[in-house]
Amino acid sequence: MNDFLEYTLCEWMDKAEAEHGDADALVYADGRALRLSYAQLNAVSRRVARAFMALGIGKGDHVAVWAANTPEWVYTLHACARVGAVLVTVNTNYKVFELEYLLRQSDSKALVFSDGVKGSDYHDILAQLTPGAVPLLRRLIHMPGARKAEGGAIEWDDMLALADNVPPEALAAAERDQHTREVINMQYTSGTTGFPKGVCLTHHNILNNGYFIGECMKLTPADRLCIPVPFFHCFGLVLAQMAAITHFSAMVPVEQYNPLQVMRTVQAERCTALHGVPTMFIFILDHPDFASYDLTSLRTGIMAGSTCPIEVMRRVVEQMHQKEIVITYGQTECSPGMTMSRTDDPLELRVATVGRLLPHAEGKVIDPETGLENPPGVPGEICTRGYHLMKGYYKMPEATAQAIDADGWLHTGDIGVCDKDGYWSITGRLKDMIIRGGENISPREIEELLYTHPDIADSQVVGVPSEKFGEEVCAFVIPRSGASLTEEGVKEFVRAKMSRHKIPSHVFFIDTFPMTASGKIMKYKLRDKAAEALGK
Repeated sequence: MNDFLEYTLCEWMDKAEAEHGDADALVYADGRALRLSYAQLNAVSRRVARAFMALGIGKGDHVAVWAANTPEWVYTLHACARVGAVLVTVNTNYKVFELEYLLRQSDSKALVFSDGVKGSDYHDILAQLTPGAVPLLRRLIHMPGARKAEGGAIEWDDMLALADNVPPEALAAAERDQHTREVINMQYTSGTTGFPKGVCLTHHNILNNGYFIGECMKLTPADRLCIPVPFFHCFGLVLAQMAAITHFSAMVPVEQYNPLQVMRTVQAERCTALHGVPTMFIFILDHPDFASYDLTSLRTGIMAGSTCPIEVMRRVVEQMHQKEIVITYGQTECSPGMTMSRTDDPLELRVATVGRLLPHAEGKVIDPETGLENPPGVPGEICTRGYHLMKGYYKMPEATAQAIDADGWLHTGDIGVCDKDGYWSITGRLKDMIIRGGENISPREIEELLYTHPDIADSQVVGVPSEKFGEEVCAFVIPRSGASLTEEGVKEFVRAKMSRHKIPSHVFFIDTFPMTASGKIMKYKLRDKAAEALGK
């Protein structure tokens, strides 16, 4: 269990083809009737890779992918790995403000995109990009959809036809010209001090983190993992896709989360594992048709992304038959897993802690004031070190140095405790980040947008407790003199420019913010004020 996989992603997939070529690799149970073996998935990925090469996409180029959990998303991932390009994942809920920033900051050369998701038309959003704002973007590649793309985009099937212009030998040479410690993926994560940062992850990072995660779940080639969590997130890419392929298990994605479709998929494909954030499991358990579906094939899965309520874990074990469900804790900067419970841990430990350190991952709890390590049982800031740490934030050396100290420890900003037996618990956060239904939300990012409203003088955004989502966004707004603002008007302003999970659930108008003597805003007092007003 403790040996590293010294492979690039394409080398690992070639191994999977050689040893389990006929086994299911990618299966969709949503009506498209797609079922690909490992050999077939590799064949498609190689063709996409050669088409990329024909378009001039090669080693070191950044290719952004903007879509739900489509087959083409998976093909793009593996095609990038074969040509040596870096896959840049784009949140499906992004609007123009966020997309333009990501494409520009990431130096993306190509964007592979779908028609969109509910509430977001990607064609319309792309048409709103500021001319010249993304100077390195040269290629738009449109996945099969309901309509043709405009603005110079090439259609997926037309792109595939270009593969014939690149001989297989050229692709094989590109595959050999790679190293396990090279960056293969950039995940954008929200911080509390500014705009999202591009986390640079290597083949070694994501393959091995996925492998150890799969080991803790006891995955085998007989397992079938239902994946309703988004591919663009480390949960969908590493805890799901990498965990599955490193154990030659079948990936059974759900394109966009829907509790009914998840139950249908698990029943139809006899899935043995199911991942989700707590909110996803709650919606399934509370669905009026829950009792109509046979979920007895389930054995394991991961609940993660935000604080996992103990009662929800118990219901999943008892009512969804996931008797070996586990919890993973970490963050994107550590690929993302740091700790994880094991399937054979006692239920009490699996529901009340986030498990023990993953193999080869170091961890410690420090006093945030002194930096000294705390003894077992004493809470403090969680730090981690090891193979799983990112190479750094893309083009942000100062932010990287702030996150990872001179001794190689990543300071997570989370407050937690490790007991004498090595089990970890998360008790809070140093940072102000809001985690809504598993989505990390930067308050500063929303505040920056609100500052652009002509009638808003100042704003502060905090998280407030939510039974459904764990936390929800709450905005405190100081209106300009004489302005006429409404709660719905503020929400609509954010709705037009940002993802729906960033829209404030609550807006309070205020005259001044509570401040310290040195002029720092006391966000904790705003959180308390909101909680009191909302009766939470």
